[in-house]
Amino acid sequence: QVQLVESGGGLVQAGGSLRLSCAASGFTSSSYATGWFRQAPGKEREFVATISRSGSFTYYADSVKGRFTISRDNAKNTVYLQMDNLKPEDTAVYYCAAAYNSGGDSGMYRYWGQGTQVTVSS
Repeated sequence: QVQLVESGGGLVQAGGSLRLSCAASGFTSSSYATGWFRQAPGKEREFVATISRSGSFTYYADSVKGRFTISRDNAKNTVYLQMDNLKPEDTAVYYCAAAYNSGGDSGMYRYWGQGTQVTVSS
């Protein structure tokens, strides 16, 4: 059974940090590119970051560039999203997803996790 499970969300003050994890099971995560997306209440889901299968290529939304870092440990079948200097506008449910190729289009992604809540207080 293919499954992606996010963890690491929580409540943090503005300027703080969180690290999200996306653990894959039922398939080898190195076979897929992985992306992070987020959805705030009343808003559409938006792209955050993506990483290629090997980890050699990464791409970020302008809103998080320089603050967030995506990485992967294929030996652990896990992808991470390090979030620093968090802002209240980063508050959202964060989802990880797997695709054959990395990109910012959510339609490219085949498998999705259930999401983890990130709340940033001002």
